[in-house]
Amino acid sequence: MTTTEHTEFDADAAAAILRKACEAADVDPDGIELLRFGDHAVFRVAGGHIVSRVGRSPDRLPSVRREVAVAEWLAVESYPAARLVTAAEQPVVVEGYPVTFWEGLADGENYASTGEMGVLLRWLHELEPPPFSLPLLQPFDKVAQRLERAAIPEATRAYLRSMADDLTAEYACLQFALPAGHLHGDFNVGNVLHDAADRPKVIDLDGFVTGPREWDLMQTAMYYDSFGWHTEAEYADFVAGYGFDVREWSGYSVLRSIRELLMVTWLSQNAGTNPRAAHEVAKRVESLRSGGSRRDWAPF
Repeated sequence: MTTTEHTEFDADAAAAILRKACEAADVDPDGIELLRFGDHAVFRVAGGHIVSRVGRSPDRLPSVRREVAVAEWLAVESYPAARLVTAAEQPVVVEGYPVTFWEGLADGENYASTGEMGVLLRWLHELEPPPFSLPLLQPFDKVAQRLERAAIPEATRAYLRSMADDLTAEYACLQFALPAGHLHGDFNVGNVLHDAADRPKVIDLDGFVTGPREWDLMQTAMYYDSFGWHTEAEYADFVAGYGFDVREWSGYSVLRSIRELLMVTWLSQNAGTNPRAAHEVAKRVESLRSGGSRRDWAPF
C-alpha cells in the first residue's frame, strides 16, 4: 500500500516511506522496528546500527534540513550529539516526506543521568552560536496545526485553543533571568542517551531555535515537581550540573503551563489511531480544567 492511500500519517505509512528511503540511501531495510511516534516516526533499522526519523508531513522538510545543519555543526564542535550516517545526502525525501538516518546508540534506551544532562546542557548553551541562522522560539507555532488534525472532541479542541490564547498573552509579558541564545528546544531525559561506550549523547536535534535558556531547563524541572518522574536528588544533580534552578525564576509557572499544553497537543496527534493516547489526552485535559495533580500523567 502506498502512503498516498492513507488518510492519516500512521506507523504503517511511515514504515512504507522508510522502506523507499532505505532503497534510495542504500540502507538495509530489514528488521524495521518502531521506537517512537510523534512529530517524527522513529525507527531502528539495520539491526539497530542505524536509527531513522520520518517526518510526519512534508511541511517538516525545512526543520529537518535545519536538523541536518545542526548535526554537522555539533560534529565540528566535537559536542556529544547524534551523528548522521554519511553514506547518503540527507535528508532523503520520499513523496515529500523527509527521512534522515543516524548512527545507532546502545541497544535499548540507556538514559543519561540528570547530572550528566545538566553538564551537557550548560556545555551546549556555552558553545559559540552556529554559523547559520536559527529561527526564534515560537512556543505556540504547532498548536493550531496539531489541534486541527487531532481526532478529539470539539469541546476539548476549543478549550485547548482558548488556553493557548491566554498563555500567548502571558508569555509575551515574561521577563527572563538568563541570556537568550541557541536552544535544543526539547531537552529532556528521553533525548539524552548513552552510546555503546556508555557516553551520554544528545539526540533529536530538529527543535533547535534561538530563545530564552529557561526553555531548555523546563522539562527536567517539571518531570521532578509536576510529574514525579525524577527524584529530588536527581533534580538537585541536574541543577548542580547546569548551575541554575529554573523553579526559582518568577516566570516558571507560565512556562510550565505552556509546556503542559504542548505535551497535550503533541499527544493529541495520535488520538485517532491510538486508544491509549486518546485516553491519556482526555485525562490530561481534565486535570488542566480542574487544576488537579499531574502525577498520574503517563510518559509517552
